[in-house]
Amino acid sequence: MQFTPKILSVLALSCLALSAQAEILPEAEVSVKIPLVKKPTTRPMAVAYLPSNQHYYIADGGLAPMGSEFEAPISKSEVHAFTADGSYVNSAKPGYDNRSLYYNPNSGKLETITYNISSAVGFSPNTGIYSLDVGDKGELLETSGDVAQFNPAFGDAGTMPSYDPVSKQYYAKQDRGNSVFVVDTKQREKLREIKLDFAKAQVAHDDVSDHYIAFTGVAGNELALLDVDHKAVLIFDLNGQLVGKSALPATMKLRSQNHFNGLGYTNGMMFIYHEPEGEFGTYYGFKVVK
Repeated sequence: MQFTPKILSVLALSCLALSAQAEILPEAEVSVKIPLVKKPTTRPMAVAYLPSNQHYYIADGGLAPMGSEFEAPISKSEVHAFTADGSYVNSAKPGYDNRSLYYNPNSGKLETITYNISSAVGFSPNTGIYSLDVGDKGELLETSGDVAQFNPAFGDAGTMPSYDPVSKQYYAKQDRGNSVFVVDTKQREKLREIKLDFAKAQVAHDDVSDHYIAFTGVAGNELALLDVDHKAVLIFDLNGQLVGKSALPATMKLRSQNHFNGLGYTNGMMFIYHEPEGEFGTYYGFKVVK
């Protein structure tokens, strides 16, 4: 049987589609657990993995107190360091209301994005993107550096943007809807807007994470969104089309806060905060795509 170029093209596209589907794990696989050893200073937020020392870092997030003649308006939120097997190293207070935390291979730094990165609710000190310093033994230090200032392109004040180190772009999910803004910090307006196909996913905006969508780095399966109410991770492509989903363990007891915090994607895993487990909660690292 002879195949025309047109048939070969169709077959190739079909194989690519099957390959993309095969990369999604129908059931999420637990790869690591990180029990918190101290009560979060504010709210448990994001997780990042630093390949150079094989340590995980978990950031708390919370607004700074009002400034006074006795106290500067600096957030009390801490960032906590753990080894690759989840052993506690230390905690430090860099002074930021952390919303996203990620490793940037372009700078070789751990970076944090603060609340109100867009300045949507007015300007405040320590708002923007900052690099966090890490010691020789993997411990988190209290020193930091500037990366980028506030930028209206990020949209919602509470967004928890994820970072693509190849394109150097950010994906900022907007609250109460299916919109994701694509942002380049060199621009003051969003590059484009992705509309996630919630109809095909059979979810409403209040079923899923309100502020966070993960960038996985897996071609065709780039965006991962936690479906809190149905205990699953939804996988979308960069056009917002639903590609598939990965089911979370039915025994997990997700709570209302999982709509707003306790999320991250790093070291090839989707991290989800499980408050009922352990004295102060436990972060699960799930493999959902390959």
